[in-house]
Amino acid sequence: QQEENRLEAHTIGGMEDVATHVKTHIIWLDVEIKKLEKEIDDHIDRHPDLKNDAQLIASIPGLGMTTIARVLGHIGDIRRFKNAKAFAAFLGVTPKQRTSGSSVRGRTVMSKTGSTSLRAALFMPSMVARRHNPILRQFADRLLATGMAKKAVIGAVTHKLAHLIYGVIRTG
Repeated sequence: QQEENRLEAHTIGGMEDVATHVKTHIIWLDVEIKKLEKEIDDHIDRHPDLKNDAQLIASIPGLGMTTIARVLGHIGDIRRFKNAKAFAAFLGVTPKQRTSGSSVRGRTVMSKTGSTSLRAALFMPSMVARRHNPILRQFADRLLATGMAKKAVIGAVTHKLAHLIYGVIRTG
């Protein structure tokens, strides 16, 4: 995307010779991205356990192969977690109460103790799952009806999605 932005800036600025070099670089980047995606898919296909886990996670509406590869790459064997709560806590998508005695009562926020890149990888799939996964759509609509903020609903959907991933892998 950064190179596409540079290409647009050079094209608008009238620097066609530089824009040609940027186009060549974009083509090279696209080829490299395709090679990496193929290597990742081949790696998953070569390992029966990873392939089985990937197929199970893919059965959840809203999750694609890019997200599946990132989750499996970061987490490894999801079965090592004792329960879904531990898995969600590892990801950092659990709610965190802000209280201090009886005087301080802040709003509840996402704990964000886990991997930032993994939480970022789950953000867009959570938005897709909120629309296309009937279970999560009903869950999100119920939260919105109670007056919860839209971003907080996406956080709750991400938390629920983590539970679904764990449950699907654990139970097969």
